Amino acid sequence: MPSRYVITLCDGPSCMHKKSKEIEMVIKSELEKNGLLEKTRVMLSGCLGMCKKGPVMIVNPGYTIYGGITEKDIPEIIQKHLLKKQPVARLVIDEDHLYNRFFRIFGDVDFFRKQMRITLRNCGIMDPESIEDYLALRGYEALGKVLTEMTPQQVIAEVKKSGLRGRGGAGFPTGLKWEITAKAEGKEKFVICNADEGDPGAFMDRSAIEGDPHTVIEGMIIGGYAVGSSRGIVYIRAEYPLAVKRLEKAIVDARQEGFLGKNILGSNFSFDIEIRLGAGAFVCGEETALIHSIEGSRGMPRPRPPFPSVSGLFGNPTLINNVETWANIPVIILDGADWFSSIGTEKSKGTKVFALAGKIKNTGLVEVPMGTTLREIIYEIGGGIPNNKKIKAIQTGGPSGGCLSEEYLDTKIDYESLAQAGSIMGSGGMIIIDEDSCMVNIAKFFLEFTQNESCGKCTPCREGTKRMLEILTRITEGKGEEGDIEKLQRLGNMIKKSSLCGLGQSAPNPVLSTIKNFRVEYEEHIKNRKCPAKVCQSLFNYSIIDKCVGCGACKKICPTQAISGQAKAKHAIDQSKCIKCGLCFKTCKFNAIIKS
Repeated sequence: MPSRYVITLCDGPSCMHKKSKEIEMVIKSELEKNGLLEKTRVMLSGCLGMCKKGPVMIVNPGYTIYGGITEKDIPEIIQKHLLKKQPVARLVIDEDHLYNRFFRIFGDVDFFRKQMRITLRNCGIMDPESIEDYLALRGYEALGKVLTEMTPQQVIAEVKKSGLRGRGGAGFPTGLKWEITAKAEGKEKFVICNADEGDPGAFMDRSAIEGDPHTVIEGMIIGGYAVGSSRGIVYIRAEYPLAVKRLEKAIVDARQEGFLGKNILGSNFSFDIEIRLGAGAFVCGEETALIHSIEGSRGMPRPRPPFPSVSGLFGNPTLINNVETWANIPVIILDGADWFSSIGTEKSKGTKVFALAGKIKNTGLVEVPMGTTLREIIYEIGGGIPNNKKIKAIQTGGPSGGCLSEEYLDTKIDYESLAQAGSIMGSGGMIIIDEDSCMVNIAKFFLEFTQNESCGKCTPCREGTKRMLEILTRITEGKGEEGDIEKLQRLGNMIKKSSLCGLGQSAPNPVLSTIKNFRVEYEEHIKNRKCPAKVCQSLFNYSIIDKCVGCGACKKICPTQAISGQAKAKHAIDQSKCIKCGLCFKTCKFNAIIKS
């Protein structure tokens, strides 16, 4: 007997952190109390993308979305919504939310208005641990079509026609990569899913697997059929336990249902998938470093050519695509290359998933058609900058991306436009930076990450990024010298031209782009020994002004006893003792402590 009601509760990392598991238990308890447990299906889903409004719960029929719910809200939702047919208005995000087969979400929620979900088409609306749910959403239909109606050459031709480009960062044409691998000669061929997502603040691949693991598996099987491979490997970092768990179950279920293994769906084609866990090295996102890791060696890149498509895993032709790329394949096969290529721009087809983070009201996971502008993403989807602050920069492409200033807000999201603006698409990280941030310090933060993650194999990356970091550190400490900006530019351009792999070639991007767009901040740090944003600790002081009422709160909390003064009298800060921890600034209720 089908369920009368369906309650879908987001169980993505953000909602899980906000006690979605505990909320699930309360839901079942309240349903049982009201005699509705047998009539209601309660399921945990992947991330719907609205992380800021989590935990998110969808109640059907009606597709009513509730946000920011707690355990205390559940009894009211069960009583009013399910029994009295009255949605709880104070918790509703949208009462009229419609999903259609073209994967675009309509409704009154601005967060979704500009989105079009292809990669994330099933995330948030299905149980990711249920193969039945995936089958109900046309799951493995594309695989059936491929095995019964198409030759490998026709599959490759369809992918080429779609214009799909690799979503891992470089944007290489997917169909061309498949064609090269199919034509390459070797005793055995491999298909690899690169799920080693290492960018700080990025969670696109993780959420896609956690919300819909079967679509990645189906895409890999189709890829295996197209290039003549019988063995697939998902390389995923061990820090993603939920994604690994759901992927493992999906593989087992697909095997049991005949979608993996020998003679799939009664055909002559056999293909199986295994999981390999990575230890979290950022450089292993690079194809050749990833291959070395799978082989049991240290994750270090090698010179190319030969490319993995010709000589990859154990010297055999190897097809490597990332999670988002694989997730697009079933859609292209089912709805056609012509439909897919109608989305996006002339050279960048389809959609792109972004992890929207930083100083933005609606943090979360978004998927938009290529060609959508940065302004649309930040203000129409992201809701703008909190606390009426001004936007200062947009950092795209992860730690190796560029920082674009406000003047680039109307830049279109596609490979060519972002590159022309001085940034990169990358795998899909997007960090919004407001006026309170120091761009020199931001560049230093990202360079610290890439320098630390450098494998050390090639001298330009190993030594060059270290020298750049030393210069940036001096600048933020008020020890910058005339000519430091030019040194950073020369070093950065040299590293970009001579490093072995993409990590080194793109590592200087945050520094070079901030110099280009925010040079005045570098000059203020060097010439005037000032940090305009008052972020660099060596370049500002805390001082107490006449508003001080002598309450003594700052004096009590100071860890170095740098503050002195009598009760009900103005206090003072001894700058020689002050470590600039900011505790006094945060504690003062009278705005009597300022940065200067």
